[in-house]
Amino acid sequence: MDLENSLPVTHHTAEVNGLKTHYVEAGEGPLVLLLHGFPETWFAWRHQIPVLAQHYRVVAPDLRGYGQTYKAVEGYDKRTMAKDIRALMEHLGCEKAAIVGHDRGARVGTRFVKDFPEAVDRFVTMDNIPTRIIFERMNAEIARGHWFFIFNGVLDLPEALITGREEIWLRFIFSSWCYNPELFTPEELAVYVRAYQQHGALRGALADYRAAKKDVEQDEEDKDKLIECPTLVLWGEDFESGGKMWDFREIWNQMAKRPEYVSIPQCGHLPHEEKPEEVNRALLSFLSPWKGA
Repeated sequence: MDLENSLPVTHHTAEVNGLKTHYVEAGEGPLVLLLHGFPETWFAWRHQIPVLAQHYRVVAPDLRGYGQTYKAVEGYDKRTMAKDIRALMEHLGCEKAAIVGHDRGARVGTRFVKDFPEAVDRFVTMDNIPTRIIFERMNAEIARGHWFFIFNGVLDLPEALITGREEIWLRFIFSSWCYNPELFTPEELAVYVRAYQQHGALRGALADYRAAKKDVEQDEEDKDKLIECPTLVLWGEDFESGGKMWDFREIWNQMAKRPEYVSIPQCGHLPHEEKPEEVNRALLSFLSPWKGA
């Protein structure tokens, strides 16, 4: 079964911010943007799109370097990636949106709401600790848990080790990040394997992490500038490098003026895939005031 094409979405490509960007779309109404994390693609939102599309115009892009979006050589700092999303909104004819981001997508979203506050009504950050905080507090325990930050940042070696072994690599990541290590079916895993077997796909995703130094510099510039819009912070309680390691409330109280919190038990780093019903309820509740610009 072709899982990607069985979903009720339409596929599109647009040239935005100088980047050939792939995105899927479903539904009508106020715009809701879904920004995926690593090592995923728009497909990560397959459980949310049909539900949210009953109320909203849902658009889920493949971020710069991921999925079917062009594997640019540069531009992976979060300010540039946020500009990608702002340009996509202009292409869609929308001046304002609600943004839902997971992991790397939440980092893009965080930069977006700081750089373009007038263009976002509300923001969801899902299982994400800002890169600046991770590196500020780095110690042996954090380094062990966030080994992929360090490994992905090494030039060339990760590509050499992973190429031809994409399924082994992805299965290790997903099984270790999920509360249920058997969560992904072979068909679901195959979608991500195919994405990373494309030429340049590893380079693109790894370049996202290799931009960490520039990301931290950008975040240092406005670290005292709190996010103005309503912000939902959602996470899984059982991720060793997330809910078990970090105090999300302590961190996001320093990031946003109006944070709300939802933690999900028996859930790891991928709440939208692991506990879609709980996530969908939280999203529908939080997004309900968003009626469009």
